[in-house]
Amino acid sequence: MDKKDVKIHIIGAGISGLIAAKVLEDHGYGSIILEASDRVGGRVKSDLVEGFVLDQGFQVLLTAYPAAQKYLDMESLELQKFIPGAVIFKKGKQAVIGDPLRDFSLLFSSLKSDIGSFGDKIKSLKLNNYLKSKTLEEIFSSPEKTTLTYLREYGFSEQMIELFFRPFFSGIYLEPHLQTSSRMFEFVYKMFGTGYAAVPKGGMEEIPKQLKRNLKNTEMRFHCPVAKVKDGKILLQDGQSIDSQFTIVASEASGLIQNLKNQEIPWRSCDALYFETKESVIEKPLIGLIPDKDALINNIFYPTCFSAKDPNFSAKDRKKSQLLSVTIVKDHNYTTEELVDKIKAELKEKCGIEMARFLKHYPIQKALPQLKGIRYEMLPSETRLTSTVFLAGDTQLNPSLNAAMISGERAALALIESIEGVRQ
Repeated sequence: MDKKDVKIHIIGAGISGLIAAKVLEDHGYGSIILEASDRVGGRVKSDLVEGFVLDQGFQVLLTAYPAAQKYLDMESLELQKFIPGAVIFKKGKQAVIGDPLRDFSLLFSSLKSDIGSFGDKIKSLKLNNYLKSKTLEEIFSSPEKTTLTYLREYGFSEQMIELFFRPFFSGIYLEPHLQTSSRMFEFVYKMFGTGYAAVPKGGMEEIPKQLKRNLKNTEMRFHCPVAKVKDGKILLQDGQSIDSQFTIVASEASGLIQNLKNQEIPWRSCDALYFETKESVIEKPLIGLIPDKDALINNIFYPTCFSAKDPNFSAKDRKKSQLLSVTIVKDHNYTTEELVDKIKAELKEKCGIEMARFLKHYPIQKALPQLKGIRYEMLPSETRLTSTVFLAGDTQLNPSLNAAMISGERAALALIESIEGVRQ
């Protein structure tokens, strides 16, 4: 069988689907990606609003992700890196803490801050060093417990947990109770300790856009929602039927495949809101945390993602305006109007932000999959659902861009193995 004649379809143009297409191309195969929306990215998308680039949900790229280092050209993304620390807004005042071994400017502010004891700060450095030496295999084979239990057993004080770890990791996990697996905590902490959190200058969607540009023998079909997937056949929502010798499902699969209907994965939600302000209350590229349990806001951040392509937004305008990102992880029943009013009041009370002009609200119902028994790696054969249908996506491993890339790669390798009969 000539590789160019094999009919391969990928459902979903998110990170997993794009990586799967790249791996297929690297092995001489082409594919057709069927995407329900108008562009690539899946859950990693950005919009241009009034000259500002708004990510659909506050997301970051951890530069230490092994799969990201393998598949992304970091330099061309023009990454805007976070300083390894955070600003804590407590009783109307700011406290800055971070890793002084990686950024010396954080030394004095971290030492003099009242966020945690001196012992807590020593423990943070020890944990960083411990996880640097712990392999990913060891992390993901460790017994699972909740992150909260892990932190308490490690000896961190309740003050350190409540003022730093809870708000910081709640923003990553999108759940305020730190019930997420300790494996995920160790993995993320290790990635933060060995690399940087960063956002591409043009917004997070620059990542899937770059992956798309790297594809040379892949056809993209947008506005093409899929209804069902069977061996040899794909049924679109408009009733059209497509013959497919091999299919990779790189989107939520429970509604597409008959034997997965009772295996629907629960999702965590969040709200991302954007405002325009006249000045920044955070001087450095640091995330701002709101540890108040009664507050709706989890974190704030000032992105530096402006679009140079917008002729109506000049450099002079940019100096006068700051883009403010606000993230909420708590459940609520507010309308957008009610939510904006409450957020503005909290920004003034907690952060001293007087003037904030509302730009956009993203209520994200499916922000992160809620998984149990998370893992880092999988065999290509584990992605096989039938002899011709394969499953990709971070839901197979753990909720991260790294996992999305790995699963896409493994699904493509399993498909190739099925065609060629050679174990990849």
